[in-house]
Amino acid sequence: MRDEALPEDGELVEQVVPELEPAAEPEFLNDVTQIYLNEIGANPLLTPEQELSYSRLARQGDQAARQKMIEHNLRLVVNIAKHYLNRGMPLLDLVEEGNLGLIHALDKFDPERGFRFSTYATWWIRQNIERAIMNQSRIIRLPVHVVKELNSVLRAMRRLEAASARETGVEEIAQLLDKSVEEVRQVLALNEHVASLDAPLDIDPSLSIGESLADDMAETPETQIQNSEVEHLVTEWIGMLSEKQRKVIEYRYGLNGHEMATLEELAERLSLTRERVRQIQIEALAQLRRILKRHGVSRDILL
Repeated sequence: MRDEALPEDGELVEQVVPELEPAAEPEFLNDVTQIYLNEIGANPLLTPEQELSYSRLARQGDQAARQKMIEHNLRLVVNIAKHYLNRGMPLLDLVEEGNLGLIHALDKFDPERGFRFSTYATWWIRQNIERAIMNQSRIIRLPVHVVKELNSVLRAMRRLEAASARETGVEEIAQLLDKSVEEVRQVLALNEHVASLDAPLDIDPSLSIGESLADDMAETPETQIQNSEVEHLVTEWIGMLSEKQRKVIEYRYGLNGHEMATLEELAERLSLTRERVRQIQIEALAQLRRILKRHGVSRDILL
């Protein structure tokens, strides 16, 4: 393979997007956005065999293989970044932060541990984007623990909406997270920067944000593989819990074909008190966090 020098982290977008002639800022930004999306769309998803080969070479210091791994996973970054469009940062800024997370993931990735890279990288991409939002998008800074709470609520909302194919109510989110409705409502109120996918782009009012992304972006091969692998890994890790812990987690989070149940419903089903079910859930999540830590992955996967 050709030995190419990898650009510095901050230069990744410039490496992927050819330099353009100077232009007025709105047109320039519009051109960069379109060119970038076109460029990354030309890179197909790597097969498992290609990914294993390139990641092994990259781990050994092969810069061309490293660049290949980065370029063929840029679509994954866009796919993740679009979920943060309502958080006060432009798409390209989110993508740039996600790209840095992608690079960091590649630095830490060990192909011999059995993970697909897209599955592993997702956790680092999310973390980098969320940290950037926390640091850059708010005039009034929120404490770190509050931002984490907001991220948890928004992930729960997406999970419920994906499962029911409808808009989720505050009561359902509160039930899933075992929080009060008022607590969830207060957390959601912090998310003041709301942008719909149907809202017009600032750089081109004739296009919506949704129209600027590929129609199949929500179900790309990257997403399908990632979701399949995450489901497999979570099932495997949940199997390490005690039988009672496993049942509580499966029913509380709607895993392995079970419908989500409230603490009251589970208490009746398991002939336990509501408080005892809640304690088992806390114990099970703590055990899962320990398992995830041993595998070097983020606990965010639990939502």
